[in-house]
Amino acid sequence: MEMAELRALLTSEGLRLLDEVGTIESTGDAASAVSRLRAAGHPPELVSAVVTQARLRTRARAKFGDFAARMLFTRAGLEQATRLGIAARHAGRFRDAGCTHVADLGCGIGGDSLGLAALGLNVTAVDADEVTAAVAAYNLAPFGADVRVRQGLAEQTPLEGVDAVWLDPARRSAGHGETVRLCAADYTPPLDWAFELATRIPSGIKLGPAFERADIPADAEAQWISVDGSTVELVLWSGTLARPGVRRAALVIRGDDAHELTAGADAEDAPTRELGEFLHEPEGAVIRARLIGDVARSLEAGMLDPKIAYLTSDTAVTSPFVQSFRIREEVPFDVKKLARALRERGIGRLEIKKRGVDVDPAALRTRLKLAGDGAATLILTRVAGRHRALLADRVG
Repeated sequence: MEMAELRALLTSEGLRLLDEVGTIESTGDAASAVSRLRAAGHPPELVSAVVTQARLRTRARAKFGDFAARMLFTRAGLEQATRLGIAARHAGRFRDAGCTHVADLGCGIGGDSLGLAALGLNVTAVDADEVTAAVAAYNLAPFGADVRVRQGLAEQTPLEGVDAVWLDPARRSAGHGETVRLCAADYTPPLDWAFELATRIPSGIKLGPAFERADIPADAEAQWISVDGSTVELVLWSGTLARPGVRRAALVIRGDDAHELTAGADAEDAPTRELGEFLHEPEGAVIRARLIGDVARSLEAGMLDPKIAYLTSDTAVTSPFVQSFRIREEVPFDVKKLARALRERGIGRLEIKKRGVDVDPAALRTRLKLAGDGAATLILTRVAGRHRALLADRVG
């Protein structure tokens, strides 16, 4: 979105039309809305801005729920925004640490600031981009004087009166639409500056979950977060925001349930063992935090292979930190033989999971030509250098 489009939206006519258009679920819905608005005599630039926003609001429901219907977005800002439920959890940490005024540096469209302000904290929200800062100001306007939004560089933001900082360095190229990922050396503000700031003021620094572990400051609490099976972010906490004795944490959220595993360091892996009756796939946050060994010991499980993040056990015990499967049998890894085995068992619905093998599940599914009323999970992996295919059922 460019400033001209934003100005067109931020008028009584623009906002009224946006509310009237409502939800746009498909390209066909968008085309119909464009035709209807143009036929009513509305300017092309306003129609484009309204329809684009309506589509973004529809997409944003996954992150912001019902709040999305009252917000504005840029495409890049929505993609990079923190989910509102996670933002609320982060905000709770600031509140519980006794913080009253937080600077949100690199605020984007204001998702994290929403969480902070909703808990009654004063917020100074800053973004380097003019359009993004204006969108954040609109989204945060309901909080009145408790939230101040300004355009500017994080490095140049005065921090007098601020007792904690939330930093979301830009990890993608500048722009409001399609962007590309940057290497860590090109983040803005620079990570060296962010890490130095975190030694002087309690901070939370949001990074991608694949951030290089060797570059994590030794005195930071590193918290990886998984939501509904996807590992979405890493947060480095410093000062009073870091929990005593915690250096590794895996927060796993599924639906309304949240569970967390914490440790003072990476956990030692469990020994390998032969395939048992059950196979367990650790959540991504657990894998990233290198706490697989702690989970394995809680399940009385071992590693299936020292280099593959699958656990196996003989006990019908599961955990919030894994997805568990009961093994039916081992089946051929060869596609033709596998397809025949699945047909013989009447399996027409197949979930395919893989680790350590170069297989495209979508392409494999097509080649298998599934048919039947049965359902199962196919687990493809490598054990001691040998490919293995396991037919299983989800449990827990």
